Amino acid sequence: MQKVSGFQWPRRLLIVGCGDVLSRALPWLSRRFRVLATARSPESAARLRALGVVPVCADLDHPTTLRRLGGLADLVIHGAPPPASGQRDPRSRRLVAALAHRAKRPSLAQRLRRAVYLGTSGIYGDCAGAWVAETRPPQPASDRARRRLDAERTLRAWARRQRVGLALLRVPGIYAAKRLPLARVERGDVCIERDDDSYSNHIHADDLARAVCAALFRGRPLRSYHINDDLPLKMGDWFDLVADAHALPRPPRVGRAEARARLTPAMVSYLDESRRLDNRRAKRELRLRLAYPSALSLLAQHAKSTG
Repeated sequence: MQKVSGFQWPRRLLIVGCGDVLSRALPWLSRRFRVLATARSPESAARLRALGVVPVCADLDHPTTLRRLGGLADLVIHGAPPPASGQRDPRSRRLVAALAHRAKRPSLAQRLRRAVYLGTSGIYGDCAGAWVAETRPPQPASDRARRRLDAERTLRAWARRQRVGLALLRVPGIYAAKRLPLARVERGDVCIERDDDSYSNHIHADDLARAVCAALFRGRPLRSYHINDDLPLKMGDWFDLVADAHALPRPPRVGRAEARARLTPAMVSYLDESRRLDNRRAKRELRLRLAYPSALSLLAQHAKSTG
């Protein structure tokens, strides 16, 4: 077993929802644990095998497929999103029900020790551009955020009952070289005039993967953490930077009322929320060191490579 500060760490890790971000964490995780991950299809299982992961056929939308999960691992990373509609997250409810099934199997009753959940900073709703710490009460303004808050509450209740050390990561917009809003910029979608624009927060996918790994070892039980870089940006400024780095025209700026009329309801819901996330707790407790302190770091790399 892995030893950390005299503590004997377990070997089996289950990832629920192994997408791009958690795939980036696999090289580090696979050196320390036997990694298993849920797979919803044969194609997903094949992809996981190619990454050196043991696939477990399980679909959070089909409870009968989850029976094997109870007692399967010592640690869990939950990265599966909620469904696309509703105000609750039935997927997280089904997952904790399956994981709690271990309590009925005495030989495995104490096996699951720690868990990490990848949620969203959207649960705070609009904060009028204020700096936000993890102690701020959630006030979700969209069903998308309400589903995420429901997931957090479901997982907290489960972790208390089962005595699992749960770390909750509140994540803003994720970017990487192939995860930039280029299509939006190329379409010329409008942005709000700067004086009336909203703040957004970001994190590079690699830094988020590092934060997940750190939270497995260092996250305090039932503790939430903001996982974001050091530079909140006005949304229009973010799109301008992406445009400049790719030699594209900057999006046109309009008033907020006109933007609401010209953009999709989903995009308007993001524009109507403004906050700046304080990431000091993650740096202090998780000892998170950012490879990308701001999105400027990545965009400067791109500009240099194409210049």
